[in-house]
Amino acid sequence: MTRPFLPFARPDIGEEEIAAVVETMRSGWLTTGPNAAAFEREFAEFLGGGRTAVAVNSATSGLHLAYEALGVGPGTEVLVPTWTFTSTAEAVRYLGGDPVLVDVDPVTLCIDLADAERRVTARTVAIAPVHYAGLAVPDAALTAFAARHGLKVVEDAAHSFPTVNEGTLVGAGGHDITVFSFYATKTMTTGEGGMVVTADEALASRMRTMRLHGINRDVFDRYSSDKPSWHYDVVAPGYKYNLTDTAAAMGRVQLRRTPEMVAKRTAIADRFDAAFADLPVQRPAHAPEGSSHAWHIYNLRLNADAPVARDRFIELMAAAGVGTSVHFIPLHLHPYWRDTYGHTPEGFPVATAQYARSVSLPIFSAMSDDDVEHVISAVRGILA
Repeated sequence: MTRPFLPFARPDIGEEEIAAVVETMRSGWLTTGPNAAAFEREFAEFLGGGRTAVAVNSATSGLHLAYEALGVGPGTEVLVPTWTFTSTAEAVRYLGGDPVLVDVDPVTLCIDLADAERRVTARTVAIAPVHYAGLAVPDAALTAFAARHGLKVVEDAAHSFPTVNEGTLVGAGGHDITVFSFYATKTMTTGEGGMVVTADEALASRMRTMRLHGINRDVFDRYSSDKPSWHYDVVAPGYKYNLTDTAAAMGRVQLRRTPEMVAKRTAIADRFDAAFADLPVQRPAHAPEGSSHAWHIYNLRLNADAPVARDRFIELMAAAGVGTSVHFIPLHLHPYWRDTYGHTPEGFPVATAQYARSVSLPIFSAMSDDDVEHVISAVRGILA
């Protein structure tokens, strides 16, 4: 019997999440309200380390708020790996700053700090490391790099909840701001949404204000009191980045289920590693001792002696009923970034070479044992 097509990603949503959303809808709180406040508190408690969490409607919004709070603007530069989604860099442009693209490590595909060293200028004010696929940029090296150059650190943790980085959860360490994504394909989801985390109360206050039109009070604060509380002040030209209570209700359930979901993804990664050990591929890098991998993405890289090239492999996987993707098309190859900053493939030799051989396989916690075997069978049928 023919198996149904397996998509590249599918959210792991159960009856508990559905019930939480329905209950919220019946409560009358649809915009930012008590669930959003509770979600922020519970997320910060999950991380520990005395952090403050600010819920937002996307990680892109979170990056924008983070850069703005740290003073990114015209005449400033932020170091960004070319191996990332465009939002890491485009949020710098929102503020008139310039993202300076950096090549990546050939093993981890995370930012190459040696290449970043060569690209620092007097205008550089921050670095935005991307913890690619769920594997963190080593913390000690990142901290030393930022301190050496006097840079702020905005961790793009869209892939890395819950990743342990040298003994500490990403987001609970000593960096200025960490931004998480809860998009539909991520390790936990609110459909659309994200969380910005910091230990600096001044930064948290600025981001809360800018999250909602530059108003100095959240709508929840203004509408939930039994005393008249209609007055507010606009103190800055802010944005509309708040998270809805319906999304937060889903997120609270997903947060509670996080240990279970990451365990499932880790088990799938282990099965893939064993099944692909004899194939002409490079399997993903694993976390070193003292760290962990969130396994948001399982990136397979085809070797030169593979029987098919990457693009043909993707076509054959689809024909076998398995969806795949590519993470990422490096930014320096996209028309906007290429033409605006004059980038060439030769300027980023590692990312250019690795892109041509990279493909992402399905790895989501809602996969069944049969789904996993479907992927293994399809890969082996093409490459064995």
